[in-house]
Amino acid sequence: MKLLVLSLAIGLQALSSMAYSQTASSISSDKPIRIVVPFAAGGPTDVLARVLAPKLSASLHRTVIVDNKVGATGAIGAVFVAKAAPDGDTLLLGTSSIMAASPNLTANLPYDPIKDFIPISMVATIENILVVHPSVPAKTVKELIAYGKANPGKLTYASSGIGSTYHLGGELFASQAGITMTHVPYKGAAPAIQDVLAGHVNVMFDNTSSAIPNIKAGRVRALGVASLKRYPALPDLPTIAEEGLAGYETTIWLGLFAPAKTPAAVIQKWHKEIADAVNSAEYKEKLAALDLQPRSSSGQELANYLKTDLAKWAKVVKEAGIKPE
Repeated sequence: MKLLVLSLAIGLQALSSMAYSQTASSISSDKPIRIVVPFAAGGPTDVLARVLAPKLSASLHRTVIVDNKVGATGAIGAVFVAKAAPDGDTLLLGTSSIMAASPNLTANLPYDPIKDFIPISMVATIENILVVHPSVPAKTVKELIAYGKANPGKLTYASSGIGSTYHLGGELFASQAGITMTHVPYKGAAPAIQDVLAGHVNVMFDNTSSAIPNIKAGRVRALGVASLKRYPALPDLPTIAEEGLAGYETTIWLGLFAPAKTPAAVIQKWHKEIADAVNSAEYKEKLAALDLQPRSSSGQELANYLKTDLAKWAKVVKEAGIKPE
């Protein structure tokens, strides 16, 4: 079912400028509101935007456009919003990868995640699960660490690319566990997990939407959740922190950001509208079908997450000797 939902989302690529519209009152004008998604149609960020857009349109009585601006690991979309008029009509659906990871890995980044944006609210989180190919002789995180220590350099882990949350999450895990794993980067999460399923790579931190069907089918073995709380859909699966790596977390968060200098009154209005949409039963139900978790927050809470992740990934990048490109 989840694959069907994502397939339908991919079919919406031609609708990246499709409007969800009503008439009447507005935040600032009657022109369309634009939610910029810095990734291609069909991925989790895009699918979430297309769930959120009609909810906001219905409450605001405004046309809401989902605009995919793809390229440069999310930088093209981020720069577009950073340079947009600060009137509340153009927002960025930012993620922890482009707002916290990329700034630590990209030389001469063309946007500043702190100075160029005002955080409004989180809208969802995506949990990652540590999975291994069934051939790996480990059924728990502790056993995987023991195997890694007994076989230095033998473990390999896949990621969706250098600097991705999956990459940095693997480096953080290896550092905290005191083991060495060889990073195998791919151009996207899909080819990465395919090679794990084929047994070419041992380990991956995969998102719940992708991982759960493979776990249930026995194609991979789940060892732990990369969050501080257990995942509701897999209540018997411990967190990695519970397994001995205190504080380990690589939760992917998604939030809406406005351009810097957007008036406080507009930000407050947006915060209320987003909170109402995210806390609605319909939004929660649709995200549950995608194995995404709805999450609203204050702007300050989102800002705190951003600052914490910027510092965390800066430390991981430095300790792993990853050079910004």
